Amino acid sequence: MSPELINKVGVITEALVAFLGASLVAFWVGFVFWTFNDIRARTHDLLTILLATLLVLVTGPLGVLLYLLMRPKYTLMELYDRQLEEEALYREVEQQLVCPNCHRRVEPDWMFCPYCHTQLKKACVSCGRLLDLEWDICPYCGAPQQTEESPQVVGAVLDEAALTKQPSAPSS
Repeated sequence: MSPELINKVGVITEALVAFLGASLVAFWVGFVFWTFNDIRARTHDLLTILLATLLVLVTGPLGVLLYLLMRPKYTLMELYDRQLEEEALYREVEQQLVCPNCHRRVEPDWMFCPYCHTQLKKACVSCGRLLDLEWDICPYCGAPQQTEESPQVVGAVLDEAALTKQPSAPSS
């Protein structure tokens, strides 16, 4: 072989080794940046972020494999979404109405439980809309409601309301 051909093969080999070395370094640095961004999406702990990044920086592609084995399973956003889903399901279950007597599911517009016949709501004395049993005034029309504890008091309030609405008679 001629020295000129050996020189050309040596130059090509050096260029190939330099290109492969630069590619390896670029991948290594890329792995470090990817690890840094990935671990930041999974935790707020500064020490964990630092250790994961250093693991990949020091050990390279092997460190990426180790990191993938040890990293937290879910990102912070996935944990937040899961928490919101659980909270929404909990609220949905919490908002389902049940009969206080038999604990079966009832609809919000039922006056009586169809299973045990317990009174769930009462009708407004003025407008007829359904009200909770403990309400003493209708939130729809403002009419005072007759309560079982003190029907005379409610009657007196109704009489006072009727008196204030009537025009006063001229005095003689």
